[in-house]
Amino acid sequence: MTIKTLPFFASTPKGMELLLADEIRSFNASDVKEANGGVEFNGDIETALRACLWSRLANRILLPLSQFTAETPEALYAAASKIDWSKHFDVTNSFAIDATLRQSKMTHSLYAEQVIKDAIVDQFKENTNDRPSVERDQPDIRINAYVHRDKVTLSLDLSGDSLHRRKYRAESVEAPLKENLAAAILMRAGWPAIAKKGGALYDPMCGSGTFLIEAALMAGDIAPGLLREYYGFKAWKQFNPSIWERLIKEAEYRRDKGFENIPPITGSDLSIKTSGIAKANIKTAGLKNYVNAYGHALNQVDPNPDWQPGLFITNPPYGERLGDIKSLEPLYQEIGTILKARFDGWDATVFTGNPNLAFQVSLKSHKSYQLYNGALPCKVFNFTVSPERYFNTPDSGSSLYQRNPDNIKKALLPTPGPLQEGATMLANRLRKNIRKIEPWAKKNNISCYRLYDADLPEYALALDVYTEAQSGNRWVHVQEYEAPKTIDGKKSLQRLRDALAAIPDVLKIHRTHLSLKIRRRQKGSAQYEKQDTDSGFYVVNEDNCKFQVNFKDYLDTGLFLDHRITRQMLGTLAKGKRFLNLFAYTSTATVHAALGGATSSTSVDMSNTYLDWSKTNFELNNLDQQKHTLVRANCVEWLDDAIENLRVYDLIFIDPPTFSNSKRMSEVFDIQKDYINLINKASQLLARDGIIIFSTNSKKFKFDEAEFENFEIENISRKTLPKDFERNPKIHYCWKLTKN
Repeated sequence: MTIKTLPFFASTPKGMELLLADEIRSFNASDVKEANGGVEFNGDIETALRACLWSRLANRILLPLSQFTAETPEALYAAASKIDWSKHFDVTNSFAIDATLRQSKMTHSLYAEQVIKDAIVDQFKENTNDRPSVERDQPDIRINAYVHRDKVTLSLDLSGDSLHRRKYRAESVEAPLKENLAAAILMRAGWPAIAKKGGALYDPMCGSGTFLIEAALMAGDIAPGLLREYYGFKAWKQFNPSIWERLIKEAEYRRDKGFENIPPITGSDLSIKTSGIAKANIKTAGLKNYVNAYGHALNQVDPNPDWQPGLFITNPPYGERLGDIKSLEPLYQEIGTILKARFDGWDATVFTGNPNLAFQVSLKSHKSYQLYNGALPCKVFNFTVSPERYFNTPDSGSSLYQRNPDNIKKALLPTPGPLQEGATMLANRLRKNIRKIEPWAKKNNISCYRLYDADLPEYALALDVYTEAQSGNRWVHVQEYEAPKTIDGKKSLQRLRDALAAIPDVLKIHRTHLSLKIRRRQKGSAQYEKQDTDSGFYVVNEDNCKFQVNFKDYLDTGLFLDHRITRQMLGTLAKGKRFLNLFAYTSTATVHAALGGATSSTSVDMSNTYLDWSKTNFELNNLDQQKHTLVRANCVEWLDDAIENLRVYDLIFIDPPTFSNSKRMSEVFDIQKDYINLINKASQLLARDGIIIFSTNSKKFKFDEAEFENFEIENISRKTLPKDFERNPKIHYCWKLTKN
C-alpha cells in the first residue's frame, strides 16, 4: 500500500526557522526547506499529526489546499469556490477563516475572510440546502488564507490554535515568555545535552515558570501537546483517529519513562505571588514532583551542593523607555556577581532585548544567537562561568542609577557657592533657548513646552517646562538620557549636579519645583516602585483645554507635548463629527475633539489608571460623559466588536504603542507588523469621507502607502512637529488618511 505524501507548512516566529527545520526532520519528514516565517516539508498524515503533538517550536501546521492568484474579491471568491469543501468537513461542522494580507491589491483582511466564508457557505447551500456555522474561538475547522502580492494560499490549519499554547497555564503574569520562544532559547542554550548528562537548571526570575516547564518537558521526553484537547484536524474528514490514538499512547509511554530522566529543575522569583503562579502552572503541567519554584530575592539564589553543575538561565527585564536601561544595569551586574560567587562551573544563558545590558554581567559570552520576542529583536547570550571568562565591570560610578541612593540624594542637593564651569556652560545654553522659545510660547499662548533636549552632548537631558493653570507656578520636568560611554561615572554625576544647580537658577524656580525622574532599583533585588509616594498632580492649560499632569509619580506626565499640534488639528477636524480615540492614554486628544465640537466620542484604552486620569480630564473640561464615553478594552479586540456592531465614526485618532505584550492582550502587538491590520480594521468604522490620523513614535517605523489604496494619504509628520521639538524631528511620525 502506497502512503500518500502531502506538502505541509509549519509556521514559527522569526529567527526560529533553522531550529524548526531540524525538529521537523526528526519527525521523519522529507524535502524539509526553511522559508520566511516557517518550514516547508513533505510527509504523510501521521507526520503532520506528530508535528502537532511534538513540535516545541511551531505555531501552526498547515496543509495547503490550493494556490492561485487573486487580485480582486471576485477572483478570490471564484478560486475558493473551486475547492470541494465537502471533502474536508460536513455542513454540521463549524468553521473560521484567518486571513493575512501582505502587499496585496486587496487591503482588508476581514473582508477577504468574509469573501472566502461566503464562497464556502454558498457551495454548501447549493449542494445541501444547508450551511455550516461560523465560530471564531474554537471552530471544528480552521482555514488559513495567506495573500502575498495577490498570490493566495488556502490551507487547512491542522493545529486549530497556536501550538505554543500548551494548556498548562493555570495563571499568567505580565508579559509572559511564549512557550515556543522559551523552548528555542533552551535549545540555543544547549539544555538538551546538559540535561542528558544530569545537569541541573536554575532560573532566578522564573515568572510564571515557562523556562522551568519547557526544560522539564524536554528533559523528560514529554510531548508539549499532550495536555491539549482541541486540534484543528479532529473534525477533518481525512483524519484517522486510530493514528492519533497510537501517537498519544506512544507519547504517554515516553512521558512515563522520561520522568525518571528529569534532573533538578528549580526557579525562584522576588514576588511570592509570581512564584505561586509558577507553582500552579507546574502542577497543571503534571510536573509538581519534578520542578520547584520559590519566592526568593535574587541575592538569595544559591544552588544545592548536591546538584550537578548545569544551566543558569534567565530572561531579565531589558527596558524600552527613557531611563529604563540605566536603571537595569545594577540588576545585570548582580546576576554576574551571583554567577561568579555561587555558580562556578555552570553554563549560563541570558536572554535580553538590549545587548548592552548583557555586558553588565561581566562575563565573556562564547556564543550568541538572535531571536525575536514578537517583533522585538533579542539575543541569547551563552556564558561559561569560570575565572578565565571574567572581565572587569565598567566603573561602578558610570551611571547615576548604579550608585547608592544616598549619593542620588546628594546629587539633588544644591552645590554651595557660584555655578561651576560646567553649570555655567549649561546655564548659557538654557538662557539662549529661553530667548528663542519663551517669546514664541507667550505669543502662541503655550504654557507647557520643551526647553532643552540634549543640546549639549555632555548634558544629555530632556527638560520640559509646565506652568500651573491657577497659581502660575512653573515646574521643570527633567529626564536623564543614557550618558555617552566616553564619560566616566564621576564626571557623569558632577554634570548632573551642575545641571540641577543651573536649572533653578536660570528659570527662577524653587528647587522643589524641579522633578528629576530616576528609575532606580531599591535595595538588593527589590522591585521597581513609583517615582515618588507623594501625589504629584497639577492642572495646566493647553488652548482652551485643562489637563491634569503629574510630575512625580510616573515616568510620563500625562501630556505628550510633541503632540500639541496634532491635538489642535483634531480639535479643528472634529466639529460636528463622531470621534474615536484608540490607545487613548489620558484622553487629551478627546478633550480637544470634544471642545472642538465633536458630537460624540469614544476613547478606548486598556489601563484603568489612564481611564481614571481621562475621567478627571473630562470633569475638568465639563464634558458630558453620556456623549463622551470611556471604554476599557484591548483596542484590537474592541475594533472587531465595533465592526460587528456596525459602529460608525467620522474621525479616528490612532496613536498605538510601539510594542506591547501585556497580559491583558491575547497576542503580542507590534506596531510595524500590525499597523496595516489595525488601520484596515479602523477604516471599516469610517463614514464616507472619514479621516484617520495615525501616529507613532517608533523611530524605525516604515509606512507603506501602497497598502491603503482606498485612501488619500498625506504625511503630516513635519506639519505636526512643534517648534520646541525641531531639534528632534524623529520624535513622532504622523499620517492623515482620508477615505475615498
